[in-house]
Amino acid sequence: MAAAAKRIVFTGGSGKAGQHVIPYLQSQGHTVLNLDIQDFPSSHGNVYTLKTDLTQSGQVFNGLSSLFHPDEYFLPSRPKPDAVIHFAAYARNMLVPDNECFTANVAQTYNVVEAACKLGIKKVIIASSETTYGVCFAQGDADYHSFPLEEDYDCDPEDSYACSKLCGERVARTFARRYGVDVYALRIGNVIEPHEYVRDFPGFVKNPEVRKRNAWSYIDARDLGQICDLAVGKSGLGFQVFNATNDGITTRETTKEALEKYSPGVKLWREMGEKEAPLSNRKIKEVLGFKEKWNWEDILKKEGQGAVLKDS
Repeated sequence: MAAAAKRIVFTGGSGKAGQHVIPYLQSQGHTVLNLDIQDFPSSHGNVYTLKTDLTQSGQVFNGLSSLFHPDEYFLPSRPKPDAVIHFAAYARNMLVPDNECFTANVAQTYNVVEAACKLGIKKVIIASSETTYGVCFAQGDADYHSFPLEEDYDCDPEDSYACSKLCGERVARTFARRYGVDVYALRIGNVIEPHEYVRDFPGFVKNPEVRKRNAWSYIDARDLGQICDLAVGKSGLGFQVFNATNDGITTRETTKEALEKYSPGVKLWREMGEKEAPLSNRKIKEVLGFKEKWNWEDILKKEGQGAVLKDS
């Protein structure tokens, strides 16, 4: 069930995912304030950005208790946010030195979750990552332990970015327990924007080996908006981890055929759907009611690229 209209503080909304998630949330009737160090791109909609350094706890407390727009000075009282969605972070390794990536990402998550809880905000959603499954940023050719990848997997990444995301999940669990609130961590797959299907997916299909690091899975940025909306609307779960991915594997082959070919020797611990994504979204469908709208194969067919789906 989609959420009733809420006031949502969204961190990192000017980034790749946020540019699509925030407009989706607005389309569902939510009012959104963006906390970021960059303005929200006007080409993607109209949302007010409060320039905020999330590594500074004082700025975070002020940002989460701020008005959402200068026009709100005309309101008789200052409304409180209903939810916080925290996407801000260094988005991968190699943007800054490893220690800065780790330190900044963990500090931002800690500051946001702590401030939200101490301000009495009962719903916090944080961005974790597919990289926690340990292959995306591994050195050399690494293998997953087993398939499908579900939320109870023994995550053992070797890189600083993924480690920062696992620490963020632990922060979320800590504060959910201390304050009795809902904090949901989304292990977000490789985010795909609308223009990237025609540009990138023919190459992915022709060279499936390159998608091993993403477990041959993805999340459409607009479907990620739906997931965030569903998470805002579902209360009473405490701390939860959800894989945030679309339904299907990004190969011509069936899932069983692809995994036997590109990850030989890695066991399947349960039977998988014919074209089920190895980074499984089963939980988010069963618990939150997610229904994929943007399927990569349907999009390629609609854009006249269906030939790439056939064996050459």
